[in-house]
Amino acid sequence: MGRHFGDLIINAVIEMKNKGYTHREIGEKLGYEKEQIAELVKRHNKKTRLIQGGLAIRKKGRPRKDVKINDTDKIAAIKYELGRKDYEINRLKMQNELLRDFLCEVERG
Repeated sequence: MGRHFGDLIINAVIEMKNKGYTHREIGEKLGYEKEQIAELVKRHNKKTRLIQGGLAIRKKGRPRKDVKINDTDKIAAIKYELGRKDYEINRLKMQNELLRDFLCEVERG
């Protein structure tokens, strides 16, 4: 079973990483191995990329009964829905153009 990192540790690692510390130095100061720090930073970067890209972050498995949804998850879910709607609108516009062009060509032929 994996080790779960709290928000305090994640924030401390990201802060130290921004100051220029290496994974090995961060691991020595906080009591972790450099591989654990590297994976933590990798997961954090992936999560921030998904949020900035407007994709919803969905956790694996069945949600807990007493789950509390934070503002970041709400914002990510809304951005995801807006992105999906924009994609669908653009797809329908392209289909409309193709059908219009096809009908123009068929009527001329």
